Amino acid sequence: MSISHAPPGSPAPDIPETSPQGAVEPTGPAPDLEPIVPTSSRRTRVPRWLRRTTGPVLLLAVWQLLSSTGVLTADVLASPGRIAQVAGDLVADGSLTSAMTTSLQRVAGGLLLGTLIGTGLALVSGLFRVGEDIVDAPVQMLRTVPFVGLIPLFIIWFGIGEAPKIAIITLGVTFPLYLNVYAGIRGVDAQLIEAGESLGLSRWGLVRHVILPGALPGALTGLRYSLGIAWLALVFAEQVNADSGIGFLMVQARDFLRTDVIVVCLIVYAFLGLLADFVVRSLERLLLQWRPTFTGR
Repeated sequence: MSISHAPPGSPAPDIPETSPQGAVEPTGPAPDLEPIVPTSSRRTRVPRWLRRTTGPVLLLAVWQLLSSTGVLTADVLASPGRIAQVAGDLVADGSLTSAMTTSLQRVAGGLLLGTLIGTGLALVSGLFRVGEDIVDAPVQMLRTVPFVGLIPLFIIWFGIGEAPKIAIITLGVTFPLYLNVYAGIRGVDAQLIEAGESLGLSRWGLVRHVILPGALPGALTGLRYSLGIAWLALVFAEQVNADSGIGFLMVQARDFLRTDVIVVCLIVYAFLGLLADFVVRSLERLLLQWRPTFTGR
């Protein structure tokens, strides 16, 4: 094997040093590393709030254009400008504010009762096999009955006051919460249960530290579904023997062919539902910080 010698006066090459264990350790300067930037972050990002408002703004623009050109007449669907004016009048005379307050109270009462009933039944059915045998079959049978079809019975049972309206909302809220909480409990990984038992957790400790946190994502998803159904049930409840609320305003507007008032009430329903969904999503971000998830790109 030949050994080449560097010419006189030339700099000596970097010779790697050998560690006591025989590993070769480089002695030369480390190369410069460039951070890898994802392709999605290299693009100019549009603010998310601007992207989320683009769709509604375009919809309003098309709506206003169709109204201005006469494609949509006022007796079919009022223009956005007219609806904004009517909404201002309803707020000024206090009728819309009073109706919103009454509707919110009904939804809050039905949501509270439905949450307690649905979550309680799901805990009994999900944590205990005996509870599942007793509770699950009747709940599944009642779940298939349209709650709107029970309105006449509720009126006979509870009269025409607030009780049947809250009962309809309660029934609509109960079943989505039951299904999602039950699925969340039964979806907890069995290996986590075994790990908790090996650490000496008691039955209540397993429920508190393993099962309930594992079922929380499903419970919050069920709450989001329940809120949507609560507003849907409120629409039906307030159009049956109601003398106040947003649905009562819609019935009055229907009698007088006021499509502008009807659209205002529908927009109020939509915004209240959107606000409720925003509250639940904020709770998800707060309570599920321990669970990193994919948020889109």
